[in-house]
Amino acid sequence: MRPNTRRTTLADIAQAAGVSVATVSKVVNGRGDVAPQTRARVQELLHRHHYLAPVFRHTEAVESPTIEVQFKGGLKSYVAEALEGIIDSADELGASVVISKASRAPHWARDLVSAGRRAVIAVTSVYTTAHLNELARAGLPLVVLDPLHLPDSRVNSVGATNFAGGLAATQHLLSLGHRRIAYLGGPTMAVCNQARMHGYRAAMESEGAQVPDAYVRPGEFTYETGLLGATALLALQEPPTAIFAGNDEIALGVIETARARGLRIPEDLSVVGFDDTSLAQMASPPLTTVRQPLREMGGAALRTALRLANGEKVESHHIELATELVVRASTAPPREETSTRK
Repeated sequence: MRPNTRRTTLADIAQAAGVSVATVSKVVNGRGDVAPQTRARVQELLHRHHYLAPVFRHTEAVESPTIEVQFKGGLKSYVAEALEGIIDSADELGASVVISKASRAPHWARDLVSAGRRAVIAVTSVYTTAHLNELARAGLPLVVLDPLHLPDSRVNSVGATNFAGGLAATQHLLSLGHRRIAYLGGPTMAVCNQARMHGYRAAMESEGAQVPDAYVRPGEFTYETGLLGATALLALQEPPTAIFAGNDEIALGVIETARARGLRIPEDLSVVGFDDTSLAQMASPPLTTVRQPLREMGGAALRTALRLANGEKVESHHIELATELVVRASTAPPREETSTRK
C-alpha cells in the first residue's frame, strides 16, 4: 500500500512554521539548539502533516531492510511455526525481523517507519480501515499471513487451500466408513474456518451423508473449544463417530474429552485436526491432520513484504499454498456397535 499524495518535505514544514529548513532538520534529528516554543511548533506540524524522516539510504534499505512482524494473542504452536518460516527466509535474504505483539498506539505506523521498519507482516491479526489508512499514509506495505477476515483490496495476503483441506479431511473419514461426522471449528466469520467448513459440507453432500445442525459447532481455535465442543457433541442422542476439528489445538481438546469419558481414540472415536503443528505428532495417539505449510507460508509472506518494500509489484494480492492430508493413528473405521455416550 502506498499513498497517492506527495510526501511532506522539510521545506513544507519549514514554510508552515515560518522557520528555516535547517531549524526543522535540527528538530527532526533531536538537536538541542532550538528554542522550546519553536521546537513545539515544528513538532506539532510534523505530526499534523505525517512527516516521515528518511531512515535508510537506498543502498542500505536494499542490503538490510527491517520487517516488523506482529501477531495477536499468545505465542502458540501455529504462530511459532509461521514465525520460524519468516525468520529463516529473512536470514537467507539478508533481512532483519523485529517481532512484536500487535499495537494500536497513536501514530503506531509512523513510529514504525521512524524506527526503520520497511514493511509489516501481520500473523492472523485484524486490521480496520483506519489501520490500513494509517499504514498507507506512512508508506508501509502490509502482508497478512492467514487472514481471519477477507482482506481489503489494498492488502497482500498469504494463506493455504483451506477448502481443499477440509474436503480431504472429511473424504478420509468417509472413506473409512464414517457417516456421522461432526465439524468443530473456529470463529464463524473467520475466512479460513468458513473454507474448512464448506470443504467438510461439500464432501458430506457428495456422499449423501446427513449433516444435522448440532454436528457443526463454531468456537475459537483453542484447546478449550475442543473440550467444550466435544462434550456437547458426545452428549447428543446420536453422537458422531468422527470429529473433524478446525485446528490441532481443538483436536487435542476433543481427544482429552473422549479420554475423560472412557472412550478410545480411534477405536471409539476418530479425530482429524488441521495445521500439522508439532502438537499433532506429540498427541496420543499421533494425530491425523491436514498439513498447512506454515513455514513455507511465513517465507512467502517475508519475500512478498521485501518486494513491496523495494517498490516492486507482485503478481497477485493473495497467495495460497497447498494443504496435504497426513494420516496418523487417530482415525480408523467405525465399530459396528460403537457407542460414544459413556
